Amino acid sequence: MRLADKLNILLVGSGGREHALAVRIAASPLTARLVAAPGNAGIAEVAECVAIPADDVSRLVDLAVAEKIDFVVVGPEVALVAGLADRLAEKAITAFGPSAAAAALEGSKAYMKDIVAKYGIPTAAYRRFTDGKAAKAYVAQQGAPIVIKADGLAAGKGVTVAQTIEEANTAIDEALVGGRFGAAGEEIVVEEFMTGEEASYFALVDGETVVPLGAAQDHKAVGDGDTGPNTGGMGAYSPAPVITADLEKQILDDIIRPLANAMVAEGRPYRGVIFAGLMIADSKARLIEINVRFGDPECQVLMARLESDPVDLMLATAQGRLGSQPPARWRDVAALTVVLCAEGYPGTPKTGTEIKGIAEAGKTEGVTVLHAGTKRDAGGRLLASGGRVLNVVATGRDVAEAQVRAYRAVDRIDWPEGFCRHDIGWRAIARETVA
Repeated sequence: MRLADKLNILLVGSGGREHALAVRIAASPLTARLVAAPGNAGIAEVAECVAIPADDVSRLVDLAVAEKIDFVVVGPEVALVAGLADRLAEKAITAFGPSAAAAALEGSKAYMKDIVAKYGIPTAAYRRFTDGKAAKAYVAQQGAPIVIKADGLAAGKGVTVAQTIEEANTAIDEALVGGRFGAAGEEIVVEEFMTGEEASYFALVDGETVVPLGAAQDHKAVGDGDTGPNTGGMGAYSPAPVITADLEKQILDDIIRPLANAMVAEGRPYRGVIFAGLMIADSKARLIEINVRFGDPECQVLMARLESDPVDLMLATAQGRLGSQPPARWRDVAALTVVLCAEGYPGTPKTGTEIKGIAEAGKTEGVTVLHAGTKRDAGGRLLASGGRVLNVVATGRDVAEAQVRAYRAVDRIDWPEGFCRHDIGWRAIARETVA
């Protein structure tokens, strides 16, 4: 890599997370040129988009070589689990994101639980199974509610929180007998049901050095009041008031740093961002899951608050230089994002519908509109091309002000076939009101 010159950067992915990263990467003084694969209609405004999907590792490597890319920022987990960082390293191209061996923390829930148990990191009790009868016997012994997880990547649909033994047995059969998740469900994890409040914590790791990035909370349920089926995320906010200073110290001391050290001890040193899904109860955090990339939509609110240059931080992570970096700097604001979805989501979304009013919405104070599932037709019209389509990101003095600004902008978007939740941020606002 050229150290003194500006960098040609390739961004892999096409969602709102990647648009948030693209905006910041394009604005970085370290960036000479930004290429995105495959990108979306919003990313195309700040980058050159190439129609290569994020899971086509061979073509992505060929693209990086052909375009003389110096640095690759990998958005989605599928590319990392498939070994994109490793393949790029073979071509002497630096990537932000862990090796396939380290990405197994997300690629295999069973592997992640085994590592966590081996090194004493607080999490739910669990067992792993490939035999349905044995899994059902364990469920009968443990009782319900109980959690059934497909071992591998299942596009966010591999987890069942079973309220009854019958529901758990159905989930076991779907994975191990019916093949609902294909190879990802050939093994399952049966896990203790944890109660409390969920939160997400992020940190950069370059092996053993950890740089905290702080907390966010998202809203998974599709409907107001946390009703309806779970989704990839209907909105998020940061910071998360549930994560106090004392709790953050416990998260770093008991979960993040021990996990980074464990991966070194296992011969799989981790370089990238660690996204820990946590359950908070009795002022303590336990680990639900590890993700090996930025969250979506959490990345959108983190990028809205981050004052430091993310390219500088990600490059230092990839090159193992975090120990010599100053701490990440943050704007003294709260950020909140509302996700606009296509009618039918999280089932089969209605695509091809026209979206208007984006420019008007973006004029709202403190607001940026990011694209996720969008494309432009031959006439330049903006169309929905996926389930989660837009992110309206707002900043404010607190979450309450950011929420007001976000929904003010949402009201300016003309998209009859779109919908959103109307209560994003309610937990944080309740805490702010009490305070």
